[in-house]
Amino acid sequence: MNLAMGIQKAVDYIEEHIIDELNYNEIARQAMCSPYYFQKIFGILCGITVGEYIRNRRLSLAGNEIAKTGTKVIDIALKYGYESPESFTRAFVRFHGVTPSEVRKKSCKLRSFSRLKVQIILKGGNSMNYKIITKNAFTVLEKVERHTVSGEQNLNTIPDFWDKSHKDGTITTLLGNASDKKFIFGICYGNSHTDSESFDYGIAVECAPDTIAPKGYRVNEIPARTWIIFECTGAMPNAIQKLWHEICTEFFPVSDYQPTYELDIEVYPDGDMTSENYKSYIRIPVVYE
Repeated sequence: MNLAMGIQKAVDYIEEHIIDELNYNEIARQAMCSPYYFQKIFGILCGITVGEYIRNRRLSLAGNEIAKTGTKVIDIALKYGYESPESFTRAFVRFHGVTPSEVRKKSCKLRSFSRLKVQIILKGGNSMNYKIITKNAFTVLEKVERHTVSGEQNLNTIPDFWDKSHKDGTITTLLGNASDKKFIFGICYGNSHTDSESFDYGIAVECAPDTIAPKGYRVNEIPARTWIIFECTGAMPNAIQKLWHEICTEFFPVSDYQPTYELDIEVYPDGDMTSENYKSYIRIPVVYE
């Protein structure tokens, strides 16, 4: 199942259960990927979070019911997952700009948020440098933090983690144990938690299998896999974030290779990461379909 088909199947599931208590793990299962990767790819392809999509759809449908039916507001609020009329009214005003009672008393303009249909529009003219390799299992030494995609916080917290690691000696410690001191990895572990919005992120180096982890670090084995390696040119973190968008919207939707959704590795060679000519890489484990 490719990315677009997976996301569409998950959206269809959301729509079929829009008035039920939705479980993000079950939604992600429809797309056959981990909750973290589903959230990540959904945000890249659709431009909003899964939570925002669900909330907007419910409020759009609720507004339509208030305008066209005589159903009590409290019943509509409960139907769409709100525990009280007050919480529903606050959300309703943020979305529609008017209160439910104002809609009932007079004709008001309401905001409509339509059902999502995932479509991939092919665009020519963009080049993407990549190669495919098969690599045996290898060992990394890493410092790990837990991050969240909620509200796209990871776009700020991961750069902050890197900044802190440069200042507190983490990078120096890692390089002191590295088998190749030219490269630092940023590793996203997509299947680490059942929490739909959280994931482990490690700043790491490749090391010898018998490396003893210093306190606060861990040694981890990355399994043997087939990897697609994408080349990225530009200053961090904007360039790597832009490349992720291109990979999800332009490469995988038309490729016979699909990600395994286990993890991904961003590779940062030694150099000036603020330079527009800086080269980095994204490694994604894949299967051929």
